[in-house]
Amino acid sequence: MQAQTTALEPESSHRFDVTSSNFTKFWIGQGLSQFGMQFSAIALPVLAVTLLHATEAQVGYLNASMTAAFLLVGLPAGAWIDRWFKRRTMIIADAVRVVTAASVPVLWFLDVLEMWQLYLLAGIAGIATVFFDVAYQSFIPFLVHKPDIPGANSRLEATSQVARLGGPALGGLLLKVMSAPVLLIADALGYLASMVFLMMTRDHEAYDRQQAAAVERRPLLAEIGEGLAFVVRHPAIRLITASTLISNLTSTLYFTLSPILVLRIIGLDGFTYGVIMGAGAIGGLLGATLTPALRRTMRDSTLIAVSMLVASAGAFGFPLATLAPTRTGATALLVAADALMAFGVIVYNITQVSIRQALCPQRLLGRMNASIRFMVWGVMPISSLASGWLGSALGVVPTTWWAVSLGLLAVVPLLGLRTTLPPDLLTRHEAQAAADGSTIGPHASDLDADTDAADAASGPKAE
Repeated sequence: MQAQTTALEPESSHRFDVTSSNFTKFWIGQGLSQFGMQFSAIALPVLAVTLLHATEAQVGYLNASMTAAFLLVGLPAGAWIDRWFKRRTMIIADAVRVVTAASVPVLWFLDVLEMWQLYLLAGIAGIATVFFDVAYQSFIPFLVHKPDIPGANSRLEATSQVARLGGPALGGLLLKVMSAPVLLIADALGYLASMVFLMMTRDHEAYDRQQAAAVERRPLLAEIGEGLAFVVRHPAIRLITASTLISNLTSTLYFTLSPILVLRIIGLDGFTYGVIMGAGAIGGLLGATLTPALRRTMRDSTLIAVSMLVASAGAFGFPLATLAPTRTGATALLVAADALMAFGVIVYNITQVSIRQALCPQRLLGRMNASIRFMVWGVMPISSLASGWLGSALGVVPTTWWAVSLGLLAVVPLLGLRTTLPPDLLTRHEAQAAADGSTIGPHASDLDADTDAADAASGPKAE
């Protein structure tokens, strides 16, 4: 994926605004892809639990295979993609995901589908998604004018939230008229649409590369090591990373077993499972809307701790739902739990990512984010395996109780955060950004493009 040599053209011929047909093509493609991804989030666990009769351990293996890429290629992916063309990387990743998603219904109709094949296909798709997401985060500046970047991200995020809100429920509804393997065809079509629209989209990355001065590349391991060292040595970022790691470790324990808990133990159907998953988007939208007001009423160090506590407390709705006397009561508890967790996670992510951006030197931002993502998402496949084993040994419900209880420990590192932050850190950072003519805080794509793969595998995740 080396840069191609192209003739230099005027810069204006390569830049587009958010109202252009060029951006619209990209926007439509990503919207369709988002809906397809939500369908797979419903179809895969339903397929494994209800059609292949997966055990607790096998569900753990499946979730681990979906998230293992974060651990295996999370660190080098950012450095590699800095050297590759972003749009071409996304097209190749989409092509891989089309093949993996379409392979499942083909194998099912041939009556040869087994769990080990799901593990393999999910693992390959996970690797492709890591590369797609990292490239996606870096692509918008090569697509639109700099002043249009926030507007472009806002449109993409709005579409993403609509997909998260309606996709799971629509997927659950479709399961009433078709089987889970057939629903995965919609997932493949979503990735295919994304690939086609990306091929139709133009960008100015090649031109910008020709205009930019040559950058001396250091060895890959040296660049990765510098990012890791910064995260480990910085007191505030180290505490945030520790809290996020604990949260993701424990939440993956119970989200991995949630399909068995909801579909088998409580006895709800695929449509209701989709409605429950969609409830998280409502909480997420509310969290994103209220975060600015919440930041005006309390210090960011306090808001981070409170939002993590809210998310951790919301998780207790999962084991409590097994005690509900009726399925209606269980459904209500699960909907409330998912919405409350998503609310807390979104408030937490917006605030802590803003702090990370304010504290980190600009030249290290990419490697800092990649290092943190490696740590806090790298535990997910390990936790998925542990979840399957514990579910088999202790039972699904006891494992869920233990996991949500341990999740409260994620608040502990944040209790010392206040002493590591200047009280006016973000105020000064925002003032400097305004003086520079840039935007402050995480763009929508910084927060949520990353989380799509994790959401599909195991619910809302802290970053």
